[in-house]
Amino acid sequence: MKFATFAALASSLAVASAYPITGSTVNCRSGPGTSYAVKKSYTKGQDVKITCQTAGTSVEGNNIWDKTSDGCYVADYYVKTGTNGYVTGKCSTSTCVVPKSNQATVDLIAEFEGFRANVYTDATGHPTVGYGHLCTKSKCAEVKYSIPLSQANGKKLLADDMKRFEKCITSMTNTKATLNLNQYGALVSWSFNVGCGAAEGSSLIKRLNAGEAPNTVLANELPKWVHGNGQVLPGLVRRRNAEIALAKKATSDRALPEKC
Repeated sequence: MKFATFAALASSLAVASAYPITGSTVNCRSGPGTSYAVKKSYTKGQDVKITCQTAGTSVEGNNIWDKTSDGCYVADYYVKTGTNGYVTGKCSTSTCVVPKSNQATVDLIAEFEGFRANVYTDATGHPTVGYGHLCTKSKCAEVKYSIPLSQANGKKLLADDMKRFEKCITSMTNTKATLNLNQYGALVSWSFNVGCGAAEGSSLIKRLNAGEAPNTVLANELPKWVHGNGQVLPGLVRRRNAEIALAKKATSDRALPEKC
């Protein structure tokens, strides 16, 4: 009887794989965390099928992320499964490595962002500190280093911020996008500047994923990203030109597709 009861329970869990969304608008991302690009969104009450679950960024104390039948990940906190634990099998662990930006990329971003020890408002109206860290809370309260920032801590914050955009570029490109570290670095700098969401929905990424030559795509597409508040900003023109120049600099160091 105990075995039969357990088998019935396991069977019911396997069948009951569709669960309602509890948040008003819930993003489904390319990976199990808030740093990954948004692939689509679900509305409140919409049923989603969960194919597997895995650990990721903690949301309100729950670090489980559900992979849906759409192939993207949604925070389990926003899915009414009836428990804060696992209700399906764990997703297979990927051994893919997100490439780390080279020093030329770090130097490019640092040069154009500039260093500011105190919080300031950037050209597009966003509170910013350090080497272009866009703040998410009032007075940049989320920054774990003391403000005013030292330059050393500013570099640490920049390195922390760049990881997010390295993950974004890696997750939003497919195996047809073959990039060396300099081309990859140009994209990391660009996405650091414009944001992961804007980058993912761009014709630039679509063209790379269609297998077009990276340097041709970057030379055509990056100059389009020079506006702020409806005006062409000279600083963005210079940055896009520097990113194109970096991409064109020859290197044998491969970045993408990622190593798995």
